[in-house]
Amino acid sequence: MTSTSQKAEPFDAVDVIRTKRDKGVLSPEQIDWTIHAYTRGVVADEQMAALNMAILLNGMDRSEISRWTAAMIASGERMDFSSLRRPDGGVKATSDKHSTGGVGDKITLPLAPLVAVFGVAVPQLSGRGLGHTGGTLDKLESIPGWRAALSNDEMMAQLQDVGAVICAAGAGLAPADKKLYSLRDVTGTVEAIPLIASSIMSKKIAEGTGSLVLDVKVGSGAFMKDEARARELAETMVALGKDAGVNTVALLTNMNTPLGLTAGNAIEVEESVEVLAGGGPEDVVELTVRLAEEMLACAGVSDADPAAALKDGRAMDVWNRMIAAQGGDPRAKLPVAKESETIYCPADGVLVELDALAVGVAAWRLGAGRARKEDTVQAGAGVRLHAKPGAAVRAGEPLVTLLTDTPEKFARAKESLEEAFTIAPEGSRPAQQLIIDRIA
Repeated sequence: MTSTSQKAEPFDAVDVIRTKRDKGVLSPEQIDWTIHAYTRGVVADEQMAALNMAILLNGMDRSEISRWTAAMIASGERMDFSSLRRPDGGVKATSDKHSTGGVGDKITLPLAPLVAVFGVAVPQLSGRGLGHTGGTLDKLESIPGWRAALSNDEMMAQLQDVGAVICAAGAGLAPADKKLYSLRDVTGTVEAIPLIASSIMSKKIAEGTGSLVLDVKVGSGAFMKDEARARELAETMVALGKDAGVNTVALLTNMNTPLGLTAGNAIEVEESVEVLAGGGPEDVVELTVRLAEEMLACAGVSDADPAAALKDGRAMDVWNRMIAAQGGDPRAKLPVAKESETIYCPADGVLVELDALAVGVAAWRLGAGRARKEDTVQAGAGVRLHAKPGAAVRAGEPLVTLLTDTPEKFARAKESLEEAFTIAPEGSRPAQQLIIDRIA
């Protein structure tokens, strides 16, 4: 005799898989059930893996992706910043930024306090690095005392008082995404644009920000190497944001060359502080200011001058308060690697190419990144560049310095850099455009 106490499921996973396998369109009810059932454990990993592969091969239309994203948001909590108040008593606008990841991409660090200067709250929920792309939280954790984990109440209090917070996302935001992400990673379905877009946007929409600027990297050091696919991803995410009522724009930005002159953790914090002090590499400053302008415009602030706020110290003031609010000492000395090794320029000429992926892999191999999520990182490890493409170089001058606490890592790091630098005879190098396009 079988029990009838358990409620029957309204759909069968195999039927859902067949629909997408045969290039059909999943109904809103099928999508809602699939995400909910997978989160509950009713849909098995192997069944979701098959569905993910069908989505990779056959795609989803806009309505499917939007519903898939909404279902993932509904799997957990959704934050609400409507209690944040301006000095006049009105609701404080919120604006956030998401980068798809690159090499030397420390933009979040100066950007969050810069936008907060103008009265817009920045709830920046960030992650850790994996592989050759660095993680914002790993960088900030090189600051003595700084902590990434905040409760929702702590986050809200800091946003009200300081105006900016960079912290880890809580487990309650889009828990379905965490489960799906791990499965995609081991089943060859990471590249599916509907799944990438819904993964990113479910967390960002659940975060509750009023507006969002996406920095979609394209090039050798980016997740998306091809501009057409990067553009498709950007357009998909902008559409998802708009469907959810979040004012969303995207910038396509160049990641063939690392951003700035550092790739690592503490050394990227150091470079970010230089930008906040009114200096720093031109490309880091340019992208920070442009993203700030976009975030402020999305939040309804049109008369701001972010470049001036970097120059006059206002952004630095917010940075110091933001770091201190999370237990960090913004004036403490940052960790320094125990060992260093310099690679010298082999010939006179002009540096015409500097491969971002190779630099990112070198930093990772030196200990700045992790191969698995549970790995630890070295705060002081990384790569310091002495020249960027377009610079005149001379034989025997320093080209790059490798930093690590474990000198046995130098050999493999150097292997990754063997083809990273292209030096041509004296001449000019055509300028590469940092910001490729804007998508709104």
